[in-house]
Amino acid sequence: MEPIEINAGTWYLRSLRADDRIDDRPALAAGGITDPDYVARRSAGWDEETHFSWAVCEPTTAELVAEIGVTPASDGTARLTGWARPGYEPALDAGLTTVRRFVEGGLGLCPVAS
Repeated sequence: MEPIEINAGTWYLRSLRADDRIDDRPALAAGGITDPDYVARRSAGWDEETHFSWAVCEPTTAELVAEIGVTPASDGTARLTGWARPGYEPALDAGLTTVRRFVEGGLGLCPVAS
């Protein structure tokens, strides 16, 4: 599956990136994620449809302030996870609400928080 971009009102959700235009690795490191293969694994999750992840971003700068993940299960559910950089918990909450609707309507899965 191709990554899906989502407008969450004040926030913009997109796939994680590490390219010549946008590099999420510094923001991920600020959130405690320093694995150099992290962005590549998240991209592979979309390709394999095993894990979908979104960078919750400031819409004007595209800076990652939180991340949301969805892991589908064979029983028709999907586990939702997320984390936010300090001070950006409202962005995570808004993103989770929007992703939960996408999981239900777009993927036809029952979201469960973990």
